[in-house]
Amino acid sequence: MSLRRHLLLGILLPVGVFVVINTVGLYRQALEAINTAYDRTLLASAKSIGEQLDVVGVEEGAVLRATVPYSALEAFEADTQSRMFYRVSSRSGTLVSGFQELPFWEGKIPDRGAYAALVDFYDDTFRGDPVRVAVLLQPVVSQTGRGMAVVQVAETLELRQTLTRKILFDTLWRQAILVAVIALVAVVVVQRATRPVRRLSAQLQARPEGDLTAIAAPDAPRELLPLVDATNEVMGRLQHLLDNQKRFVRDAAHQLRTPLAVLKVQVQSALRGDMNAQAALAEINQTVDRATLLANQMLALAKVEQLRQQAELGPVDMTAIVRAVALDLAPLIAEKDLDFDIETVAANINAHEWMLGELCRNLLHNAIKHSQRGGALSVRLITDARYLALTISDSGPGIPAELAARLYQPFSAGNVRQGSGLGLAICREIIQALGGSITLENREDHGRVAGLDATVRLPLVHNNGV
Repeated sequence: MSLRRHLLLGILLPVGVFVVINTVGLYRQALEAINTAYDRTLLASAKSIGEQLDVVGVEEGAVLRATVPYSALEAFEADTQSRMFYRVSSRSGTLVSGFQELPFWEGKIPDRGAYAALVDFYDDTFRGDPVRVAVLLQPVVSQTGRGMAVVQVAETLELRQTLTRKILFDTLWRQAILVAVIALVAVVVVQRATRPVRRLSAQLQARPEGDLTAIAAPDAPRELLPLVDATNEVMGRLQHLLDNQKRFVRDAAHQLRTPLAVLKVQVQSALRGDMNAQAALAEINQTVDRATLLANQMLALAKVEQLRQQAELGPVDMTAIVRAVALDLAPLIAEKDLDFDIETVAANINAHEWMLGELCRNLLHNAIKHSQRGGALSVRLITDARYLALTISDSGPGIPAELAARLYQPFSAGNVRQGSGLGLAICREIIQALGGSITLENREDHGRVAGLDATVRLPLVHNNGV
């Protein structure tokens, strides 16, 4: 269901139900008012007849006499649509005057009537027509007697029914006009209220493929702004993913082309016999190693972004990761005869285990690679109130000044024959994903560079999960 249809149904359906209920209520009130008005006429007719009665005798011996011409009722007939009939009887039901076939009243006067007189109203049938009957218990007093007369006046319902239908039709068409006006106003208001939504939809549909720029909706309703902001956030994440994907494809196409071209030249040279087989295989092996390292690091860089988007992080023991990586790289440490020292404390952080392992591996591997043979290499893991600090100190030449400005850019290795330049880029992506920071500082001793200190700071996980 569209938003417009939902709004229109939500507005018009309750209004329609209310109008129907209101129409029924108005009709019943009008019908009650009509019956009240015509009942007063019947009561007036009965009183007029009662005033023309005479009596002789008292109590059970009272004899009622009446001379009531039919013309006495003409003053109460509104028009020729309705007809009136009357009957005057004694309390016992003996006919005094009027229509014999009009059934004698055998009801009861209401305990709390609407009038001061002893009167009752009821519906009946007379000569095959529905009638409304007023019954008046009229005391009759004269100089010669005292008694009680029962005066019945009946009226056919044609006039009441005609007036009722007229009121009903008038009410219906007025309510219909009211509903039509409300519906028109609701349609116009809903159209205007949903115009920004339609305009926003048209803008999105008109966008070229691949356009993930933020949505500009300055005239959007306040209720629509959270949706616009959330959409912009999602589109931003998608743009980031696409940018990383394009970067990966571009870097792979650019960086893998060179070692493959070199490998092909080396193979062709070996096939022509330009060098002996042992030397050719050694060069081919070095080229394959560099290509493998490059491919693995590019895949690692892509995997960091994938894990960042998943955001499925949990507490990880940093101490165990650091010591496990140091143990894996122990053969490289022993090969260069490094004076290795490691110092750790218990520390947990919110991270992915692979992320921390890749971070420690890249930093420690770089430190081993750049350290002098027989030099010192230390790993220290300390904590404070909120952060842990991992510092890896090597005994290498430090960072050249010309490399410092582009230190974390991919493929910015100082020596392309020793690395691909992706290690620090991978470390930076991992650290940013974990909300930490990294600093690389040359360590000086008596005015000369004695090595490099790589320090990583990451937020701790305490017992309360913060």
